Amino acid sequence: MTARRDIVILGSTGSIGTQALDLVRANPDWFRVVGLSAGGSNPELFEKQVAEFRPARSGLGEAVSTELAGLACDVVLNGITGAVGLRPTLAALEAGNTLALANKESLIIGGPIVTSLAKPGQIVPVDSEHSAIAQSLRGGSADEVRRLVLTASGGPFRGRTRDELVGVTREQALAHPNFAMGPVITVNSATLVNKGLEVIEAHLLFGVGFDRIDVVVHPQQLIHSMVEFYDGSTIAQASPPSMLIPIALGLAWPDRVPGAGPGCDWTKADTWEFFPLDDEAFPAVALAREAGQRGATAPAVYNAANEHCVQAFLNGRLPFVEIVPTVASIVAAHDVPSEEQELTVDDVLTADAWARAEAARLLPVPDSESTQEGATSR
Repeated sequence: MTARRDIVILGSTGSIGTQALDLVRANPDWFRVVGLSAGGSNPELFEKQVAEFRPARSGLGEAVSTELAGLACDVVLNGITGAVGLRPTLAALEAGNTLALANKESLIIGGPIVTSLAKPGQIVPVDSEHSAIAQSLRGGSADEVRRLVLTASGGPFRGRTRDELVGVTREQALAHPNFAMGPVITVNSATLVNKGLEVIEAHLLFGVGFDRIDVVVHPQQLIHSMVEFYDGSTIAQASPPSMLIPIALGLAWPDRVPGAGPGCDWTKADTWEFFPLDDEAFPAVALAREAGQRGATAPAVYNAANEHCVQAFLNGRLPFVEIVPTVASIVAAHDVPSEEQELTVDDVLTADAWARAEAARLLPVPDSESTQEGATSR
């Protein structure tokens, strides 16, 4: 164990943030909270967190999160959801803080802006798949890596053909077999868009070409990802489905926190299954590779268009099987900046806004629904 670490938690009332605070609560000799921020959706919980952990700085909103990310500390955990996490990610890196990154959107849409700013080892992934890869990479040098293998649960529709996905309902798509998550992430798991985003994330985090990043379906979700080396060896990280271990590693990297999460029970018989990905039924991963290879603002368009389309599906305005094809049409219509043009944050956010506007043009909201949404937002 190193000296106790001062940490800032962004998105403290969300799933990642609350679990991180559970780890802090259980390991006061390891961590001290010096900053807390949240989006504002659960102010009562946030007030309780501030009262319990008594951080030096705290507050609600994107601007506060960006300010806190730049505080002098050991680790910033970015547990914010969505593109609003980009500026806090950049602020943490600019301040020289270690960034425990759960906000995959900021890396995916920020791409070279984020990677060029980060020093070697400054970003520690908190996604379970990328944490597994980071752990497995300890088993060899970068030039010995043949490929990265991301595992996917397959979601609630594993094994179905595209024809069998016609007519999928909101309730069916939200019935994830292993995890209780927010509606957008759960639908992303059902379409495998989430895995497509993780392919782009893996490319950016580890500098491995898209042609050497594979996806395999593993329903039990006990192996979280693998690294295959040139000699034929494959090193995998395994543990029961839980985010506690990758969060603890994000906060303590490269150290391990004793008892951070549950381990596998090797005294019981068990079967671990692996299946190839069906790209015809689930084209989201192939589309993500295409967007990632185009680079620049294409991943931002992929992410933003999908978020709008998922909401349209949840609101009953778009069939499940049309989510990814609609995203594909928007990605295809987007003109990425030339390679000679240096990408800026404004470029990324403009592309994000364009994709949402294009999706809204293709999927207009009925007047009655607009009225309901407006009433809800007030």
